[in-house]
Amino acid sequence: MAGDLLINKLVIHSFKSVVEQEILLGRVNVFVGANGSGKSNALEALGVLSAAVSGRVDDESLKYRGVRPGVPRLYKSAFSQKISPHIFFEADAERASYAVSLNNPLENPRPAWRYKTEDLRSEGRSIASRGIKTVKNPEQGIAALKVVELEESDPAAGLMTLLREYAIYAPNTLVLRGLITDSQTRDPVGLSGGRLAETVRELKVLASTDNFIEEALDEIKEMIDWIEDFDTTSLADTILSSSVSRPRQVLRFRDRYMRAGKNVLTAHDASEGALYVLFCAALALLPKAPKLAAVDNLDQALNPRLTQRLIRSLCKWIIDNPTPRQILFTAHNPAVLDGLPLQDDRVRLFIVDRNSKGHTIIQRVEITEERRRLHEEKGWPLSRLWVMGHLGGVPNV
Repeated sequence: MAGDLLINKLVIHSFKSVVEQEILLGRVNVFVGANGSGKSNALEALGVLSAAVSGRVDDESLKYRGVRPGVPRLYKSAFSQKISPHIFFEADAERASYAVSLNNPLENPRPAWRYKTEDLRSEGRSIASRGIKTVKNPEQGIAALKVVELEESDPAAGLMTLLREYAIYAPNTLVLRGLITDSQTRDPVGLSGGRLAETVRELKVLASTDNFIEEALDEIKEMIDWIEDFDTTSLADTILSSSVSRPRQVLRFRDRYMRAGKNVLTAHDASEGALYVLFCAALALLPKAPKLAAVDNLDQALNPRLTQRLIRSLCKWIIDNPTPRQILFTAHNPAVLDGLPLQDDRVRLFIVDRNSKGHTIIQRVEITEERRRLHEEKGWPLSRLWVMGHLGGVPNV
């Protein structure tokens, strides 16, 4: 079915620090490496491709997807050797593919990027194609116009929908608490974590009839061990200061260690770790969440042990979800690695590094005999192998 499509290959040429990379993706894709190695660039490449699928690449369409807007010279690779002036991306699914090259002059750039080439394919046949000499409406993608003519079951239509819904999430504690507004609202949850209370309310409702979600919410209560239960309320006058701004729905937690009647906390008072766990659950579990999404710095604000447990549960929520979905995320905490079931080929770990020329290199971690020996003989977990430099992707400090 077209709705079951997932991206199995992402190709990036001449984008920021990425000169040429091909990434074979799984269901859960984790990018780790030194600061400034180019981890976020991989997520943003898919964000620019998502904007191209929508038919126009400009600052507004990029911000909507969580891509940091900038002038053309910040998007194009700018190394000493000659590199193509075009940025190129390609996403392949099992029975469909979409490729595009984009350009915008460094001097006197235009508001929108120009499409130089574009190719949408379905089951080996071309659906929409343009060459480098096409001059008609260069700032309008032709695949976005053509896809409306396709049957919903067509793999190309499924791929375009999958890419179009993609976004990069970067949860912010103040937004998760409901203290400031999310600048990029989305359904079910905003790119900075807006509407978290509403999404938790939806999860609680679904859990009453969905065993998969009910079990996931039980896991959350095990992860956040001080919680007896959590829900939402629209009546927060007695538990939230009148000086604190509030949305229509307010998250409510019950602390298992405090006396009944005095143990109710809101998102304003609760630990930020609890809010980040609920955010990840909403993105992974809700049926209407995007089937393809990314989270930048997923492990922020989390204790290492909680990080490991959350990653283990997140992989389960993605892989076992009745609604097929795919996630990419960056992380810095070594504990992330110990939560990954890498024996499952659908879970993939990528080390991101810069080579001697400064180019970003993205390599999947394979469990080699040497790494297996260090793990079995010395008892070193994957996190220690990374910190000790056996996997690469560590700063030279």
